[in-house]
Amino acid sequence: MSPGFDTESQPMRLKEIERPEFEEDQDLFEMANLYPRTTGLPRTVWVSPKGLARHDVRVNVSMLLGDRVDAENTAIVGVRPLPSLLHGELRPDDLNAVLSWVSLNSPALIEYWDGGIDTVELVTRLQRV
Repeated sequence: MSPGFDTESQPMRLKEIERPEFEEDQDLFEMANLYPRTTGLPRTVWVSPKGLARHDVRVNVSMLLGDRVDAENTAIVGVRPLPSLLHGELRPDDLNAVLSWVSLNSPALIEYWDGGIDTVELVTRLQRV
């Protein structure tokens, strides 16, 4: 018997794992946190490559101010065709700042989404607002 393994129970098969849950976990794993000192925004944002997502490129925005991160408490901003709030709420001045930042950085965000650049390249291309 191997230490730490229960050889008596049934093995878990991939098809038994709920696909949406797996995709959410994968999405969180692939997301890059960008803090206010990097973006110039008052809130932390997350960006990611497409991965297994079934939606278009978007940015998750913390609804908490500063460097604080709570993945359950975010607004979602779509990048194309034009930056727009898709889900959640932000104060009007914060929303305007996020929309400006997304618009300014949309070419880099889209290239990152499409897998054309990695996270290091993305960060070097991002412009602060």
